[in-house]
This record gives sequence, C-alpha cells and structure tokens, in this order.
Amino acid sequence: MTLRRSHGGRTAKAVLLLHGYTHGPRQVERLAGLFYERGCNVYAPAAPGHGTPDATHRGFTSRELLRYAGDALDVTATLGDEVGVVGVSAGAALATWLGASRGDTVARLLLITPLFAPRRRVPWPLTTLYGLRLLPDHVDARGYSFTAVAQYLRVAASLPKRPAVGALRRVAVVTSPGDTVIDAARAVAVPRRLAEAAGAAFTHHMLPEGEGHAHNVIGAHAEALDELYADLYDA
Repeated sequence: MTLRRSHGGRTAKAVLLLHGYTHGPRQVERLAGLFYERGCNVYAPAAPGHGTPDATHRGFTSRELLRYAGDALDVTATLGDEVGVVGVSAGAALATWLGASRGDTVARLLLITPLFAPRRRVPWPLTTLYGLRLLPDHVDARGYSFTAVAQYLRVAASLPKRPAVGALRRVAVVTSPGDTVIDAARAVAVPRRLAEAAGAAFTHHMLPEGEGHAHNVIGAHAEALDELYADLYDA
C-alpha cells in the first residue's frame, strides 16, 4: 500500500511520511489527511516488508531501507517546492538519515518518538551480529524481530558526521514520558546535533505526564495529537 494525497499539481509544500516498524502507511493516514487539508501534497509509501498482513518484518536489509527512503524523497521532491519529512519511531531514524544526507533537499523534519537506540542498552556486538544475520533471529513479546530492528539501528549508526546542508531549517522531536522502547536521551541528542550542524531551529516537545502516552503515539487512538504534530512541523 502507498498512500498519496495530491492537489493535482505541485504545491508550495510536500510532506513525506515514514511509518514505524511493523506498521504501514495506515499508521500515518490521519496525519496525512491533516497535512493535505493544510494545502500540502503528501506521500507515504510502505517500507520493505511492511504494510501487508503476511509481512514478516524481518527479511529486509538496512541498504534496502535507505534505498526506500531515498526513492521516496525523490518522489516527494517532485510534489512541492518545500520538502519535509515526518518519521515515526524506526521511520524517524530514516527521516533523520534523509535530513543529514539530503539536507540540501529536506527543509523540515518532525521526528515522533524516534528510535536511534533501544531503551535497554544492547551490547554493540549483539546489534552487529543480528544486523549481519550471524545469529538466529529472536522475536520478543512485542513481536519485534531482533534482526529487523537491527537494520534500523544500522541506519541510525550510519548518519554522516558532516551532514549535507542548504535546505534544512527546522527540526522538531516529540517524546513520550511512558515510552519504554527507545533511548530517550538519544532521541533528543541525535536530532539536536543535526540541527546545530545545519544551522536549523530545534524544538523538543515532551508529551504531558499522566495521559497514558507510551511509544506508539500516532493513529486513531491518539487522534487528539494530530494537530499538535502538524503545528510542530509548521512552526
């Protein structure tokens, strides 16, 4: 499934939405509709191995993920004069990679609970061995494949030390107080460094305590947050 929302021609702004691991474009469908209502053309393709009922979420490689993200950005760049990327969780790692490696094209980044590292520290050798498929895969209680997640962590580890610059002017990050999946410090520090290197504005928004927010904070169950996300992107 690929989700497109088009006004029938090139618009002032175009937005690429990259969903999270084990999800598909439907995860960002409501937010895509809101961006469309605000005059943007929107593109949200399914990542390799994602978005179908029989997807195993474990057969793709980090190289395939990067090719998917780059190709998706190329499509989005034909849809609007200003191009931005919204990424969710593992998709936010891809969005950050685009902002760093294609910062001459990407003007805005919105990163929702970005996964650059898991909350529980995983020894680097294990991440590497799972990433290279040198260990048998393991699937945890959430249905996460260690091999598949390691591909996204390899993307996060491959961010260029000297990002491409020229277009990037805003980076916004959303984190959740109840998130037990991601390393919260890295979720903020990595995009902050990117913004500083690019001379872009940086905003970190922590969702309120006591409202039951966990890791997955987008979709029908979190509809009330859609306006917040669109405003953080547009600010």
